[in-house]
Amino acid sequence: MNDNKFWELIDDSKRKSKGDPEKQIEFLVSNIAELPEQEIYEFDKIFYKYYVASYTSELWAAAYIINGGCSDDGFDYFRGWLISQGKEVYENALKEPESLAEVISEDEAGNIDFEDILYVSFDAYKLKTGKDDFYDKVQRTECPEIELTWSENEEVLEEMFPKLVKKFWQ
Repeated sequence: MNDNKFWELIDDSKRKSKGDPEKQIEFLVSNIAELPEQEIYEFDKIFYKYYVASYTSELWAAAYIINGGCSDDGFDYFRGWLISQGKEVYENALKEPESLAEVISEDEAGNIDFEDILYVSFDAYKLKTGKDDFYDKVQRTECPEIELTWSENEEVLEEMFPKLVKKFWQ
């Protein structure tokens, strides 16, 4: 398992599920479960590398605007959603969070999260082995402490992300 294979699995799951999150999870779990056990661990390691890398103040502000608020858990699930969208959307959002204005519709706003994707490695491992000791076998990088560089003030957020505020702020 390497980064290219990781993103290939994510991108294929997104394309084949046609936007249905349950189908995307089913696709990922079944395809990851077909891999050798070591590659399941490696998939998880790569997933969490990108998950930790997306733990930024700017992205949290974008999630706050898009979802009309964003708790710690909400930001975790938002980042899961972001990874589930594939390499291009993920990388663009990290470089420029306002790129999400082109990806998310107004109808979707307020509900941009995907908790279940955080568990695909565990679910694939359990499907393959019948065991639930996955978390005993993996080490995950913790998210670093970050200082939020924004406040919940509309003017501050609008200065940071005018496109997102214009499209999603209620």
